[in-house]
Amino acid sequence: MTLDHAPSNQAFPDRSGDRGERADVFERVGSFEIRLAASTHEVARAQRLRFGVFYREGSAVADAAATVSARDLCPFDAVCDHLLIVDNGCSAGAEGSTVVGTYRLLRREVAERHGGFYSAAEFELGPLLARHPRLRFLELGRSCVHPAYRGRRVIELLWRGLWLYARRHRVEALIGCASLPGLDLDINRRALSYLRHRAPAAPEWQVASLPHRATAFVPLPAEAVDPRRDLMALPPLVKAYLRAGAHFSADAVLDRQFGTTDVFAAMPMAEIGERYLAHYGQPSCVSRQPAA
Repeated sequence: MTLDHAPSNQAFPDRSGDRGERADVFERVGSFEIRLAASTHEVARAQRLRFGVFYREGSAVADAAATVSARDLCPFDAVCDHLLIVDNGCSAGAEGSTVVGTYRLLRREVAERHGGFYSAAEFELGPLLARHPRLRFLELGRSCVHPAYRGRRVIELLWRGLWLYARRHRVEALIGCASLPGLDLDINRRALSYLRHRAPAAPEWQVASLPHRATAFVPLPAEAVDPRRDLMALPPLVKAYLRAGAHFSADAVLDRQFGTTDVFAAMPMAEIGERYLAHYGQPSCVSRQPAA
């Protein structure tokens, strides 16, 4: 869901044919477009935004290929759809527009044809998938927003795009890794304890960390959690998932390449809060112009 990142060196074949119809514009909202990347060139634009956010702003450690290209490169990019928020009113760059927000999207049927889900590099997804053999999962990852656009509007456009994509593909559950900044479990103990006690996944949605990725995280007791203070300290995206009705597994994993502490989140579409779904599922959430 967030900010899964990219530890895998496994190569994946190009699966442009798996995308069905040609990538398109979902909606136009003023100068913005909600769209899917239509070419490797547009994926590269998303990768450049990710590089700026994850490596220049954040604490991710770039390898030689990422450093030379100034792009966040990951083999999973070839098999995913890429949701983009594009500002066509920005004159920066040769394209005359700027990618200001992005999400990487991987549907279950595509993952099963091309090596599995990204989050399986950190968590044991086999039991979860076996418990829900026909459920249409959508894995969210690599979420980021350009630093000049981190107001409410672009976040709303991303969520609107997620809803439209999920409706198109009849998605039944959103899954993925959500990240807390830093690798210090003591610093993140309050946040992790909040998620453990206030938004635990039900048994049928729990996943464990892979044995070699497991941490020795010990949560605070439930009575030590301050619901208001600890909620406010969570990263904005994790708070957005909570508001939508996400539940989190008990284990945490350290992603040393990206300098984050990751937890697994699941959002069954049937359990997403009605208020949240009504807002982002309706055109009224933004003043829009339908795509031609």
